[in-house]
Amino acid sequence: MAEPDDQFEETRAALAPTLDATASILPWVGKAKKSRFPPEAAKRWQETCGRLAALWFERHEHGLAGLRPAVFELYGTALELADPACLRLAEALASATDRLEEGEAVSDPRLAAAFTATFESLSLPDSLEQDAFPDRARHFAERLERCADPQYAAQVRSPILDRLFIEEAGDCLERIQEALTALPADAYGIRVAAEDIARLAEPLDLDDISAMAHHLVRLLTPKPGERVDLDSSETRLATVQALLAELEKSVAGLEQD
Repeated sequence: MAEPDDQFEETRAALAPTLDATASILPWVGKAKKSRFPPEAAKRWQETCGRLAALWFERHEHGLAGLRPAVFELYGTALELADPACLRLAEALASATDRLEEGEAVSDPRLAAAFTATFESLSLPDSLEQDAFPDRARHFAERLERCADPQYAAQVRSPILDRLFIEEAGDCLERIQEALTALPADAYGIRVAAEDIARLAEPLDLDDISAMAHHLVRLLTPKPGERVDLDSSETRLATVQALLAELEKSVAGLEQD
């Protein structure tokens, strides 16, 4: 029978390669990644992106009055960062915001979807420092530039598919209305019906309808250990009602096209 000291030495010898490999990477693990941008300017960029996302996703409740000032604040930070990707993206956002305020463009589903995708990406933690940021910024800038172009031709839609969507989405909207008027309001039922609308809208490129439905789903998705109670939050209830009204208007608008 081996002595304890002998067993220790045998175990140590067996683990030596693993221990050496671990020791060799520890300096790299503990070494913080060098920031590509001045920390203060990068922080301002990230905070402004978060504010832009909040303004956009709450537009049905509060309107778009705060969007333009925040976009130009982002542009000022882009100038300070002196990064080509940031500058192009900020310029594209400024142009798209101008387009957004031109009457009929407010309800342009492609433009709305471009804003939604851009702000969802920009508001991710440390999005500016991610290796993929330049490619993402270029993609979203091109999408915003394209959608902001008044000459951008809308895709020809299929009346038959639109009619089928209107019927199925109408059933989902009725379910949402029933869940909303229940006592207490059925947040889970609303969320499931909104998920169905998003699932139906996405293959048909009904981006604005899909974005609103997803917003409704996010609004009614509880955090771990939380229960969404619409009756206890007038603000959340008002937002749900506003989103529902916009969804009904957008679905009805397909029938008129």
